[in-house]
Amino acid sequence: MRGKVSFEEAFEIPVLAESSREQAALYIAPRDLDRYLDQIKHPTGERLQLSDKHGIGYTIYSLTVPGIQGITDPAKAEKHAREVNDWIAIEIKDYRDRMGAFACLSMHDPAQAAQELERTVKHYGFHGALLNNVQHAGADGETLLFYDQPEYDVFWEKCVELDVPVYLHPSAPTGHHFEQVYAKRRYLVGPPISFAVDVSIHVMGLITNGVFDRHPKAKLIVGHLGERMPLDFWRTNHWLEDVERPLAKSRGDRMSQKPLLHYFKNNIYLTTSGHFCTEAVKFVAGYVGSDRLLFSVDSPYERIEDGAQWYDDDEAALSEALGGRQAYLDVGRENAKTLFRLGKYHESDL
Repeated sequence: MRGKVSFEEAFEIPVLAESSREQAALYIAPRDLDRYLDQIKHPTGERLQLSDKHGIGYTIYSLTVPGIQGITDPAKAEKHAREVNDWIAIEIKDYRDRMGAFACLSMHDPAQAAQELERTVKHYGFHGALLNNVQHAGADGETLLFYDQPEYDVFWEKCVELDVPVYLHPSAPTGHHFEQVYAKRRYLVGPPISFAVDVSIHVMGLITNGVFDRHPKAKLIVGHLGERMPLDFWRTNHWLEDVERPLAKSRGDRMSQKPLLHYFKNNIYLTTSGHFCTEAVKFVAGYVGSDRLLFSVDSPYERIEDGAQWYDDDEAALSEALGGRQAYLDVGRENAKTLFRLGKYHESDL
């Protein structure tokens, strides 16, 4: 399939790429580290050639983990976010029929985050924001800022006003959390389990704390086919409806007002990033529908050729799993065209 859209695709500004080698080693096999380091600092190099070869017509880039969410000082976080947004805008400016970007944001101050999002969307044509899970704050970085609290309403209001989505992306556990849970289980950091656990808590917090009730037009993207949440849809909804909501009512607390699947069918999109499994796609599509699924790769952590070849080579099975040829095209590119309001781009109509 030509003209695919991929948008969980990371970059790092070159001056910091080598310093991120230790972070990268959490997720990249030793034999693959040099490829990763070369690709992550060159969005327009080999990755563009690979995209051409494998039918990816448009790529949306975002700052790699931990990104701005790992900067605990608000002033430094705001400054670096602006610098990175300016850098990627310049890097891709000659390839706008092939490339776009998500804004990186400091989430220390929700109002300031909203302002920077607006600047990048209106000035550069960015497609929304990607946040690397919670914002670390405090002198020791142990304060975690979640975006499901009322003080973040000003940010979500701006997202709705601009009509752009937020991609909630994982980041690695740090500090006391890492020492207590993962220090002796270090090979569970990242895709094996920590990413799914941490992002799922944040997403469920956004739902149960009423963010989407207060902002019913807000749009959230979650990668890796939903960070394992779909497998628990029945059980989670059962407990929210039959236990937690009555319990909250008895205490005078407020929580989400609608069944769990309402939010996954109206506010949340799930991507195939790093989860190239047709049977899993079939299972998730059965719950949320093909209109809530979008193709992505997760490069350079995953290889472009692996994600794209899976989607192309398994076309018949994926079409059956998703509900037909049109649904296959929708997940590969058409849903993304609508979500990101994409016009014509490279091979967009092939």
